[in-house]
Amino acid sequence: MRNKYKDLINQTFYFPQEEFKLTDDDELMFHDIDVSALIEEHGTPLKITYLPKISENIQKAKNWFASAFEKHNYQGKYFYSYCTKSSHFKHVLDEALENNIHIETSSAFDINIVNALLETGKINKDTFVICNGFKREQYVSNIADLINNKHKNCIPIIDNYEELSLLEEEINSSFNVGIRIASEEEPKFEFYTSRLGIGYKNIVPFYKKQIEENPKVNLKMLHFFINTGIKDNAYYWNELHKCLKVYVALKKICPTLDSLNIGGGFPIKSSLGFEYDYEYMVDEIVYQINTVCEDAKVEVPNIFTEFGSFTVGESGANFYKVLYQKQQNDRELWNMIDSSFITTLPDSWAINKRFIMLPINRWNESYERVLLGGLTCDSDDYYNSEQHSNAIYLPTYHPDKPLYIGFFNTGAYQESIGGFGGLQHCLIPQPKQLIIQKSKDGKLTTTVFREKQSYQEFLNILGYEK
Repeated sequence: MRNKYKDLINQTFYFPQEEFKLTDDDELMFHDIDVSALIEEHGTPLKITYLPKISENIQKAKNWFASAFEKHNYQGKYFYSYCTKSSHFKHVLDEALENNIHIETSSAFDINIVNALLETGKINKDTFVICNGFKREQYVSNIADLINNKHKNCIPIIDNYEELSLLEEEINSSFNVGIRIASEEEPKFEFYTSRLGIGYKNIVPFYKKQIEENPKVNLKMLHFFINTGIKDNAYYWNELHKCLKVYVALKKICPTLDSLNIGGGFPIKSSLGFEYDYEYMVDEIVYQINTVCEDAKVEVPNIFTEFGSFTVGESGANFYKVLYQKQQNDRELWNMIDSSFITTLPDSWAINKRFIMLPINRWNESYERVLLGGLTCDSDDYYNSEQHSNAIYLPTYHPDKPLYIGFFNTGAYQESIGGFGGLQHCLIPQPKQLIIQKSKDGKLTTTVFREKQSYQEFLNILGYEK
């Protein structure tokens, strides 16, 4: 009778997969990492960042675009940019920047990180710094300082009509800008148009009024961002073609315009049944841009992408221990973990974000359907079938047999949204964090990035200890 947990997975998904396989003892391996050994040494809750996955995804994207450019004889260049807001950690940026990429910023303090990277030689003045977001006074000043210090490849993206004059006041020389399109949102949204950027119909008039005859400002880039990411659906292709119409119209009157930023990232794997043809999507995007420009008899743009979650998301994983099981009625079994979803995986409760969830051990035992509960006293601190790709099944709970579970591809946004190093809901501490690297000979090395948060840290923040 095939009623073991590993039988369930084998009957439901193709398994093993690229990043997941089992040891001879039927315990889970993640990117060839012996997770049980990590847990035995460091305990739970535990957070890891597997840095090689960052470089792997960057190189995959570069190769997809290179292949599409060659296939369609595309005459522009491709620039991969990393959205720093996905994860600002130094070890993440250091790994990403090893791949000759560029960066996209969102706020004033991002520019301070840029300056730190310049000082250490991680980037140079040839690195494009694309400045997105609504620009308050400090952000404008920091951008101006960067450009005034001869970083000509800093491109502020104009989000509203007033930003251009604010930048002009503080920048001493001529400078390049981009314009962000306020794209229309998917029909399921509560509003029709993004709050960010300038409307399709207003971009050409804005250019003619404030940029065309302005000797100080060069329009370099048109920025196109879709909130829901790059997807093969009618909505995405329709918005892309509307964007290309604007690009063509601008290019015919603006010779300095030479770049199109197709912001809005690729999705990442959220279940073992995840399917997405990245290579096809890149090929089709390049084909559509090439065709529209050829038909209009204008030069094709350089293509910029801004990938945040795609860059870093699949490098992260969180591990927990099932502490206890509570049966609250005749149908619901609650497995309580030794941490909190609200504090360590905030997207799981805030936006019902789906992550891959798998047990680490006991794959060769029977399974049961459960709900997962966090330690806080908040009723929203749970993970169930609404966040998961389907009902949650785990090896049957037994008080004398420890059960460990992992949430995978958690590397983007969770620390920044959860408030890394700060107060946590119900004062549940943040987990210990590890950085895992791979040497040139393929050996994995593990470094403790941060120990588990202590009560003294909380007391200091709250003003009880000085």
